[in-house]
Amino acid sequence: MKGRRWTGTAMLIAMLVVLVSPFLSSAAYAAEPKRMIYDEAKLLDADDRQLLENAAARYAQKRETDFIVYTTNNEQNVDVVKLTQDFYDKQQFGYDKPHGNAVILTMDMKNREIYLAGFYKAKTLLDDGRLDKIRNKITPKLTEGNYFSAFSDYQDTAYRYMGFKPGVNPDNIVFNGWFQLAVAFFIAFFIVWGMKAGAGGRVTINAGTYANAGTSGIIGKHDNYLRTTVTKKRIPKPTNTSGGGGGGGRTSGGHSHSGSRGSF
Repeated sequence: MKGRRWTGTAMLIAMLVVLVSPFLSSAAYAAEPKRMIYDEAKLLDADDRQLLENAAARYAQKRETDFIVYTTNNEQNVDVVKLTQDFYDKQQFGYDKPHGNAVILTMDMKNREIYLAGFYKAKTLLDDGRLDKIRNKITPKLTEGNYFSAFSDYQDTAYRYMGFKPGVNPDNIVFNGWFQLAVAFFIAFFIVWGMKAGAGGRVTINAGTYANAGTSGIIGKHDNYLRTTVTKKRIPKPTNTSGGGGGGGRTSGGHSHSGSRGSF
């Protein structure tokens, strides 16, 4: 009788384990932090990688987008755009779902090329033009070998740009804010200055106060016209200092993206 009771208890425990184990596995997976820094070229030390991971996790929560850094020595000499596309397809990045919202910075150390790509939500909010701006901003630091600072700037700028609607230039917003503040300051200054100057009394003396109209007069005047000189200067068109440009595409898995490519 005791043996039967024990068998029944064991079966009940086994059933509970089977029922609960999927939930335990899901909880364990959810608790495990998502990896977003893939430094295969070993450009960063452990502390720098962790700092970038922490920042990526914070930004991901706020923008619902994965902020990925991928560095590689590219021993197979694959094109940097293809590298990025295959990496996205393989790793299934996406804050909201596999193959979802993500922005990826790929560093090809073999050919010294960089590529930025935005997928889904990031494709809309980080279009080719905005990715060009980010790439141009971080390229000088990449050239100097200051990789941690460059990756940090990429994270910060991409996060900030995603806070603005498409079609808006985030850099102009910042400039206009300071410009409007300066204009308001000068207007206030001149108003106060005018009020202070007016408080000293009204001036009643003018040019005719001590002049005798009967005896005063202009003897004569003349103008000597010499010449007019016009100087023409050609204004050069702005150039892309980091040797690249915008251009997205579509992965082998059918996921379209924005993009910006350049060298460093």
